[in-house]
Amino acid sequence: MFRFFYFTKHPFISFVFSAGKPTMMEDFNGEVEIPVNGILLYGNLFIPHGAEAIVVFVHGSGSGRFSERNRYVARRLQEKGYATLLFDLLTEEESHEYFYRFQIELLSGRLIKVTEWIAAEILTSNMAIGYFGASTGAAAALIAAAELPDKVLAVVSRGGRPDLAPGALNKVQAAVLLIVGGKDEVVREQNEKAFDEIESISELTIVHGASHLFEEPGKLEEVTDYALGWFGKYLKTEVPL
Repeated sequence: MFRFFYFTKHPFISFVFSAGKPTMMEDFNGEVEIPVNGILLYGNLFIPHGAEAIVVFVHGSGSGRFSERNRYVARRLQEKGYATLLFDLLTEEESHEYFYRFQIELLSGRLIKVTEWIAAEILTSNMAIGYFGASTGAAAALIAAAELPDKVLAVVSRGGRPDLAPGALNKVQAAVLLIVGGKDEVVREQNEKAFDEIESISELTIVHGASHLFEEPGKLEEVTDYALGWFGKYLKTEVPL
């Protein structure tokens, strides 16, 4: 066993290697730059000491890595020992153009590249990978999961738009949890239809009394509890039958 120093744009990070697997000596929390097809996507990466799984947040239209709702969910996951990555799917310039928000092929393609970056980085290469997608980001997450069946083990969709990923629904092999607000009637119907098309392990959960953004008291906490339960069951190397 020996100590290895890995250089990022941040101070040196200390690891101990045991049986070929790097173990961080302390938590890592910092901003990362992810190269994707000639551009840089910016993200916030948090890795608790001893983390064995990472949840990648895929934001919806008009949102980004600083979404308060996603940051709340991320903090809850971090407290349970999960690494998290919140990143911007669009550049600063693109984020001001409404056109890009519903370019699902573009968004899913970038998510695939980010996932491959995670799988290649020494900080995260040994971690099980899951997605937490919201709105249009959930569609991108489902498409990426279908394209990366050997890398993505679990997907949680919060108020997602699976109708924007019709060709991927019956190809996804990851375990999929669809969470939708009971008062969000149109999106609820879209999720009910999508649920019937998903062939992998899946579940549809209706949060009664919640609207699309789960802004009502206690509803986002309820969503987070469901997500924690799902990742706790399926975001691991050995998935229960």
